[in-house]
Amino acid sequence: MAINRRSFVRQFGATLGAASLGTTLFPALTFGEGFENLDLMNFPPPGTPEDDFWSWVQQSYTVSPNIINLNNGGVSPSPKIVQDTFERYNRFCNEAPSYYMWRILDQGREALRADLAALAGCSPGEIAINRNTTEAMDNIIYGLNLQKGDEVVLTKQDYPNVINLWKMLEQRDGIVLKWINLELPMEDEDAIAQAYIDAFTGKTKLVNITHIINWIGQIVPVKKIAAAAHQRGIDVLVDGAHTFALLDFKIPDLDCDYFATSLHKWMGAPFGSGLLYVKKDKIPGIYPIYPDDKPLASEIVKFERMGTRSFASEMAIGSALDFHLAIGSKRKENRLRYLKNYWMERVKDIPGVHLHTSFKPEYSCVIGLFSIDGYEPGEIDTYLFSNHKIHTVSIVWENISGVRVTPNVYTLERDLDKLVMAIGELAAKKK
Repeated sequence: MAINRRSFVRQFGATLGAASLGTTLFPALTFGEGFENLDLMNFPPPGTPEDDFWSWVQQSYTVSPNIINLNNGGVSPSPKIVQDTFERYNRFCNEAPSYYMWRILDQGREALRADLAALAGCSPGEIAINRNTTEAMDNIIYGLNLQKGDEVVLTKQDYPNVINLWKMLEQRDGIVLKWINLELPMEDEDAIAQAYIDAFTGKTKLVNITHIINWIGQIVPVKKIAAAAHQRGIDVLVDGAHTFALLDFKIPDLDCDYFATSLHKWMGAPFGSGLLYVKKDKIPGIYPIYPDDKPLASEIVKFERMGTRSFASEMAIGSALDFHLAIGSKRKENRLRYLKNYWMERVKDIPGVHLHTSFKPEYSCVIGLFSIDGYEPGEIDTYLFSNHKIHTVSIVWENISGVRVTPNVYTLERDLDKLVMAIGELAAKKK
């Protein structure tokens, strides 16, 4: 019978209490309640006005009051309850690491796997817990049995770690990379999909698709591309670093074969936590990065044989998942898209300011990119932080140049008002 994560936590807490292990740190009642009952965080009741609700969310984080962090696209902070969960598990593990990690907490991964699978809309047997998108993508890219001359389609706007691995395999194994160079932003799903389809040939074995292009926030129509790929017998690998727990979707909706994401981005899980989805019938054909004695086994756990890792990080994913579900997937997506449009609407008519991200919901969510005439992206980024303590990131990458702004659920409108003021102030200096 599948283990329910909440029942696992209750049983685990009871075990700790009964055994009097670390009772000052882990009394059974506190341990169980702190992990499974968000009501203890005074979660706003139904009907709470939106401003009050999002103020509560903001107060659930420990972000610095001295910096306006608008670079959540790199890595997001965890809510305080997730930090507390991590710290408790970490202290617990350090009492007797090999016993508590391998004989106690290792059981909790199955309960966590089931909860993540429920959010992802797939079978627990298709979900592996990895440390980040790069590791999850590498599991597939390294594990594919590609031969010399086999073709892979990808774009120049994909993530550098992924691009560099494909280039290495091109150099080492003689595979052929078929490059697409997208002119972004684009507001035509058919045109985006056709750019990929035009690169397919009879030798194409896989298409690498970035669901949201991290530099600019462009949403790519994965399902449309995947349908065309599968008609031609081509596998589909999706880099979902910026979509899982951001967009309200289920992984099977994408019709992909493989999907990778980082839970320390929009899920708000501890740093170094990620997820890999492999369609059930594809598992036996992929060699894992870190194999056991059965590298072509049909069990998803073969992608988790990474040796010693942080069990505290893994177990605290559950608290991040609870926090995400308490907000609600669709409510969260709508809020983050609202915040992006909030600041973009207020700067779009400022002379010299240019926006490079769509306002339309089908083409963007929370990530926005802008530029100002007469300034290099790095100059804008430096000005915002030096003069207003607004943390963003400058982007110069393959047809893309500007400053990326990524708020999060703890970001309030007044923070973005300061960004708008600073952009207008800087733009005015070039008149």
